[in-house]
Amino acid sequence: MATPLDKTMLASRHVLTVFFLGLMVGLLLYAARFIYKLFTFATDLFTMSDDDVLLKMLYLLDSALVASLVATVAIASYHSLVSRLSAASDGKGVSWVGEVDPGNMKIKLATSIVAISSIHLLTMFMKMGDYSDRDIYMGLLLHGSFLAGVVVLGVLDRLEGKR
Repeated sequence: MATPLDKTMLASRHVLTVFFLGLMVGLLLYAARFIYKLFTFATDLFTMSDDDVLLKMLYLLDSALVASLVATVAIASYHSLVSRLSAASDGKGVSWVGEVDPGNMKIKLATSIVAISSIHLLTMFMKMGDYSDRDIYMGLLLHGSFLAGVVVLGVLDRLEGKR
């Protein structure tokens, strides 16, 4: 039989709903900015240089990665920590959510951060004149740190799976 403290502690997980809803509101705001950037890209497309077109496309790709990351974290975290999401009646929908465990989530998060960092680094290289040598070195160092972190997480996850 659960004590009142046990029940209170378990019920406190519902406070996390505020954070996950906040992430979804942030995602909506980010989508509005994405639409604005897409509109300005479309209106300026034929007056931009090829490099600028590529940079704008990289921005859109980066935005999609960030949005996917936010949605995945919010949905999977809600599903695992607050309340199980029910699958749609047609058997589709959230079936993938149950497959995202905390270890898997860490690796997805880390690889998304590496991908986002790669896009920013590529942007820096394409506009190298806009950045100091120190900025470029720091970007490379930060990206290398993210990459090393993914490798360590992958190795730890693999070692954990062999127990």
